[in-house]
Amino acid sequence: MTMPPLSRRCQLFATLILATLLSQCQSSGNTDAAAPAERGVRELQTAMAAGELSAVELTQYYLDRIERLNPQLRAVIEVNPDALNIAAELDAERANGQVRSPLHGIPVMLKDNIDTADRMHTTAGSLALLDAPTPTQDAFLAARLRDAGAILLAKTNMSEWANFRSTSASSGWSARGGQTRNPYDLSRTACGSSSGSAVAVAADLTVLAVGTETDGSIMCPSGHNNIVGLKPTLGMISRGGIIPIAHSQDTAGPMGRSVEDVALMLNAMVSEDPQDGITTNMRTRTPLDFTAYLRADALRGKRIGVQRQLFERVPALDALMEKQLDLLRAAGAEVVDVHINSRQSIDDAETTVLLYEFKNDLNNYLYERGGDMQTLADLIAFNEAHAQEEMPDFGQELFVQAQQTEGLGENAYMAALGMSKAYSQTTVDGLMREYNLDAIAAPTNTVGWLIDPTGDKPEVFIGSAGLAAMSGYPNITVPAGQIDGFPIGISFMAGAFAEPSLISIAYAYEQLSQARRAPSLRD
Repeated sequence: MTMPPLSRRCQLFATLILATLLSQCQSSGNTDAAAPAERGVRELQTAMAAGELSAVELTQYYLDRIERLNPQLRAVIEVNPDALNIAAELDAERANGQVRSPLHGIPVMLKDNIDTADRMHTTAGSLALLDAPTPTQDAFLAARLRDAGAILLAKTNMSEWANFRSTSASSGWSARGGQTRNPYDLSRTACGSSSGSAVAVAADLTVLAVGTETDGSIMCPSGHNNIVGLKPTLGMISRGGIIPIAHSQDTAGPMGRSVEDVALMLNAMVSEDPQDGITTNMRTRTPLDFTAYLRADALRGKRIGVQRQLFERVPALDALMEKQLDLLRAAGAEVVDVHINSRQSIDDAETTVLLYEFKNDLNNYLYERGGDMQTLADLIAFNEAHAQEEMPDFGQELFVQAQQTEGLGENAYMAALGMSKAYSQTTVDGLMREYNLDAIAAPTNTVGWLIDPTGDKPEVFIGSAGLAAMSGYPNITVPAGQIDGFPIGISFMAGAFAEPSLISIAYAYEQLSQARRAPSLRD
């Protein structure tokens, strides 16, 4: 009998495993009480404290939704087979008077590039790592979430290798997980690379999720899927145990349906990691409670810069953004026009930095992980050997370009790194000083493009995430409304470690706009 190709066999295997695990999780208990559609962390904690809801019931509710909705969304790549057991243990702790944190018993999903030392895989969406050794320890942030009592419910689908394999990739596609789809319009992009994390939160397959970003990979999918996403200052959250692209820009960040939920999750994620030197800044900044900055009147007296050139030539987006700026003004903020010059040379410099760091950082990760895939060259060879499965519609030219770099001591890398950091940081810092700004606002996205398996083909692309990404500065996006039924986000950016101010501004805006609407999905 002719066997189906590897990708089909792996997808069938993944589907069968997911279905089996979900069926094994079926509970005879009443889950009606655990029907917390769109409830936030605080509401869920109140219900659990009152005995109206258990962590087991809440987990089962989400497992049931995954079983019903994930076949059309492809947001979840793998569920945790131990999720219900973990939930039961956390319920027992609560019964004994121990509640670890506001995340106690709350389901959280992790992007598939975040290590977990459990029975879930960590593959960056690639078949090449499906048989790799299980990580010997959790990623630092995953361990922090476990310690806080979060239930690591599942791994989410993603743009394979965080969209850094090909210049013509389809956002949200991976050989292992298939094509993630937007719950507001299944024909349109969910953006990426944290596609599954955003879709899972938007479609209420989980309460919270973790995404990662090098440039736009938290912000873009959060905007496209009508959720709140925070890309924190580089060094706020440990990079340890995350499959990398580039250490000078990579960070994880929280994704949720409200600013409050994102702030609560950030509390658990932020800490100094002795194994990641860039987090030493947190030694004097923790413990922090970001929920202390949730003030509905926070916009009063604030000066908000706005990048009008990003939307003024797109009529529908211009009209939507002008309404949001009016909301800011009505709340007591002063809106100031600022102009940021785009420079192709800076984009080229960023690409150079990412190519050099990708080879260096990924080789280090693969070596430490062990297994057959030890280097980027091994991955290139694997993809060539399994081209039908891994490269059915687009190639791996970024892999090849990265492989051709020689090391981080090369002048080309050093010059590009200096250029991208100097430009991005001096631009943001300069604007903040010149106009005495508290934040810079911009649209996060416009209407998403139609999914094309051969690669993303946006008619209009709003690239507002680049400066914060290159500089390593924080950026938060909040739902701002819809154009023709498609979600649009508004983002607020500021200088290093400005998360408290940005959370205040985003929360105050969110209370005024009330723009989030749940998607209408059919089983």
